[in-house]
Parts: sequence; structure tokens; C-alpha cells
Amino acid sequence: MRVVIAGGGNVGTFIAEDLAKAGHEVVIVEVDADRVAEARAQGEPAGVEWIAADGCEVTEFARAGVDKADVVAAVTGDDEDNLVISLLAKQEFAVPRVVARVNNPKNEWMFNEMWGVDVSVSTPHLLTALVEEAVSVGSLVRLLSFEGGRARLSEATLAPDSPANGKDLAEMGLPRDSTVVAIIRDDHVIVPRGDTVLRGGDEVLVLTTPDAEDDVVRTLLG
Repeated sequence: MRVVIAGGGNVGTFIAEDLAKAGHEVVIVEVDADRVAEARAQGEPAGVEWIAADGCEVTEFARAGVDKADVVAAVTGDDEDNLVISLLAKQEFAVPRVVARVNNPKNEWMFNEMWGVDVSVSTPHLLTALVEEAVSVGSLVRLLSFEGGRARLSEATLAPDSPANGKDLAEMGLPRDSTVVAIIRDDHVIVPRGDTVLRGGDEVLVLTTPDAEDDVVRTLLG
């Protein structure tokens, strides 16, 4: 898989290093030429190509071979730049998958398909969700949104009196536009099947559409 990462700061560098170790072809596009020269001289991250270019300019961005990319990740520290990069990746280069970093949670509403964003990641919102997930029982906590908000990954920790306690997935009657993707029980991950029985204390990860979310809450939590 070829991945183009726009933004050579700490976030972009860490992502690039992990992806390169996993065997992917990774290119970092960074507007700061001095930063690029320093990274090349140090050879870090190993196996990653650096391009000194402005990802907000079509002709410069094209030098990174964006038209051949499977994924573009816009992870600069500026939301406006990340939106422009995402839009160019999708509209000018037809990149199949565009992931964008949201720096200011107030701007998250703009990171959608109109700007070419398939998946947006807001670190403050994600941290908030993870804190809620750690302390909340009996409520649905949204972790991530995909496809401009048309799909959501949420988590619910089942209370002992949950209506789902003691039922298997097949008999629960979850909405068609939702699915349980994993269950965490006693620090072990369970891959769910139709005959998997839920228990109080289970952490249930659910992928759902916004329209089905209320029915999911009623089915799992009451």
C-alpha cells in the first residue's frame, strides 16, 4: 500500500515510521525544506521518502506521486491546510481513502465528504471518548466516525441489569444497519458470532449508522 502523509511534524513522522515498519510504501510531504533536509540527513524514519513541497498546491503535491496513493493522511497542525490537502487528494488525484487530523474540535463539522475527507480524527474528542469509555457503564460512547459521519464506532459497557445480559447476539434483534464488531471480556477480545452470549461487564464495540444508534442503545442498554 502506498501512503502519502502531508505534514512532517511529530504526528506525521510517528505515523510514517509505524507504516513503514509494517511494510507499506510511505512518502512524507513537508513544506519546511530545512525539516526535510534534516530528516534526510538523519535517515529517519527508516525507509520513508521525504518530499519538500506544499501539499496545498496541486503541482507541488503531485510531485509526491499522489495519483498513485492508496491513502492520503493530512496531519499538519493547521486545520485549513488539512482540509485543502484532503480536497485536492480526493478531487484532483482521486485518492481512494483520505484521512484528516482535526486540531481544533470546533472545526470538526467541516471534515466531511464535501472536503474529500473519508475519516477524520479529532484528538481532543477521541481522548474525551476514551475517558468516558473508561468510567461509563450503561451508556453508549462514540469513539470514531467514518465516511463523513455516516458510520460510527461506539462502545457500551453493559450493566448487570442490561436487557442484553444473558442473550446471544442472534436473539437480541439489533438493527440491520448495525453490527457488533468485538466484545472485550476479562481483558480478552472476543470475535462475536450469532451464538455469542453477552454478559454484564462486557465492553461491546458496535459499528452503526446514525439512524440506527437509538435502537442500538435500547437493545443493549434499555
